[in-house]
Amino acid sequence: MQKSRPTQNKRARERAKQEKQQQKVARRQERKSSPPERGPGGEDPDIAGIVPGPQASPWGDDEDVPGEEPA
Repeated sequence: MQKSRPTQNKRARERAKQEKQQQKVARRQERKSSPPERGPGGEDPDIAGIVPGPQASPWGDDEDVPGEEPA
């Protein structure tokens, strides 16, 4: 039975952790340097088509349903 080498294992883990952190920093720098992607007309795709003001209820609560009596 062989003895484990905790020092070598720990060094390998720490090295992998440092490499991962460096990759994360590089990705952050890359994202920061490139402008965000915009749709046609320069509009943000996350908020495209949103109209300010009161919105209609998605469940239709404000509408009268034909065939039902008001409670």
